[in-house]
Amino acid sequence: MASISAILISPDGYETLRRLVNHLHAQTIRREIELVFVFPACVEAEPSDPLLQDFAAVRVVRIPDLESTARARAAGVRQAGAPVVVMTEDHSLPEEEWAEALVRAHQKDWGAVGPAVKNGNPHSLLSWANLVIEYLDWLHPAPGGEAHHLPGHNSAYKRDLLLAFGDDLGDWLEAESVLHWRLRADGHRVALEPAAVTRHYNFSRFLPTLALRYDCGRQFAAMCRVRWSLARRLLYIGGSPLIPFVRVARIVRQMRRPGRPARLLPALAPLCLFLLAIETVGAVAGYAAGPGSSIRRIARIDFHREDYMNRRDRRIFEGLPGAARAEPG
Repeated sequence: MASISAILISPDGYETLRRLVNHLHAQTIRREIELVFVFPACVEAEPSDPLLQDFAAVRVVRIPDLESTARARAAGVRQAGAPVVVMTEDHSLPEEEWAEALVRAHQKDWGAVGPAVKNGNPHSLLSWANLVIEYLDWLHPAPGGEAHHLPGHNSAYKRDLLLAFGDDLGDWLEAESVLHWRLRADGHRVALEPAAVTRHYNFSRFLPTLALRYDCGRQFAAMCRVRWSLARRLLYIGGSPLIPFVRVARIVRQMRRPGRPARLLPALAPLCLFLLAIETVGAVAGYAAGPGSSIRRIARIDFHREDYMNRRDRRIFEGLPGAARAEPG
């Protein structure tokens, strides 16, 4: 029986995930990993790769469309067979002991466990800005133990806890920090496991980054909006001009920790301030009017990360073992 089910989603079939599967195959406990592929119904081809024979099991789940990555992951969770499920991304590539460390951590009473995050394309300042905006609290090297929330799209959960959300699971997975806060409110504890490490590859082109930051801000705020009172939403909207400054102060503080590239701060801090201002504009729109089309737009740009990298980063990413570009359809 599998110890952990990895949920892998793709809008256009297996080739988009081949690079990720290669890294999962390198795991020390690969024979305990179940792969759950989630494809839209238009993808008819079955995954075909000799590496797949070395995993505990392989399942394929087909859904009507992939307009929401969260709903796709929820569909995978429902079909998974292991007691622990871990979310994955085609541009977040785990190191060899990642799965073993997550399984070991889940032998304790944690409801969810997240990995430490390294920068996969660290030569770009824009990549660093996107990484620290999204994953600041879990940057490698990171202290382990109980956490306030965990890396979205990259964390592992006890499957039964997710199934308890029923038909609403897809909505909760749209903004996983909100899910983590709900789990903690229900009495469950979440933890960061520093021995589980993944390399996250980030946007390093400017215009796509602007769109990403706006849509991420709007999506996150929209998920909060449906659970917050009007008074709380108005409070956050009123205080929104201060949010970029507060977050940049946290970035500066945490990037000065040992092992992190504090030398980047003179250029990184103002860049983050600008990008967080864009994200805050999106958040205000989300608090006021909901997600709009942000969820669909994020689903469209959340794959083929090479399309949103500068030339140097793209060459490196495309040169990784298992890399192959899929044809549309």
